[in-house]
Amino acid sequence: MPLLIDTHAHLDFPQFSQDFELVLEHAREAGVIAILNAGADEESSKRSVEISLKYPWISASVGVHPHSAAKVSGGWLSRMKKLAENDTVLAIGEMGLDFYRNLSPREDQELIFREQLRLACQVDKPVIIHSRQAHAETLKVLKEEELPSPAGVMHCFSGRLDQMESFIDLGFYISIAGPVTYPKSHDLRNLLKFIPADRLLLETDAPYLPPQAYRSERNEPAYVRLTYERVALALEQDLEGLSKQVYLNAIRLFSDKLVDRK
Repeated sequence: MPLLIDTHAHLDFPQFSQDFELVLEHAREAGVIAILNAGADEESSKRSVEISLKYPWISASVGVHPHSAAKVSGGWLSRMKKLAENDTVLAIGEMGLDFYRNLSPREDQELIFREQLRLACQVDKPVIIHSRQAHAETLKVLKEEELPSPAGVMHCFSGRLDQMESFIDLGFYISIAGPVTYPKSHDLRNLLKFIPADRLLLETDAPYLPPQAYRSERNEPAYVRLTYERVALALEQDLEGLSKQVYLNAIRLFSDKLVDRK
């Protein structure tokens, strides 16, 4: 069975509170060997760390999503840094800009984004970037700030080729999620052939963005297999070969602690 990695999920969200263990069982049965659980605010980051401490095959990131940028409380950055010191925390984020929903003022989003980029450099961990209808502004911030090495990943990417190439030039990996399976996602599937093989990651963003077969349902890590299968088909690769490449890419970015924390 191919060794699959879900490089971005939110298992700490309430959508999984009733059947958490069953969701993990489904993931294992589908061949998922590692999950990176992404923090979305301070409380979510705490829960993400708690999960990662309990399950050796689940790692954490800690960060503040742009939707939550206006809700941070005093001392949040020092508390986030303390969380990031856990060995199970492999990245900072998700962070970035979201000008589609604008749930936080844009100036707050940018301020919190920049502060987290600086935190990532302090703790020497890659970043997970959320950018929705804000690629130009996100790129501007990333060019103006120092970045960790390796830089990080553009989570759930769906932008244009020129935008993607700019992020790759800065050292970012490109992560593709369930929308690549949607019948009308021709542009996203065409984009796949321009992603360097050593920069491709795959994810669910569970509980959001389920693949086509589960379009109206809750997404979960087991369904990442459908994304792997659709990407393999688009790239004219076999599933095992693709999974090996994504495996290597994931541990290169996040460290081999993602799959081996003995």
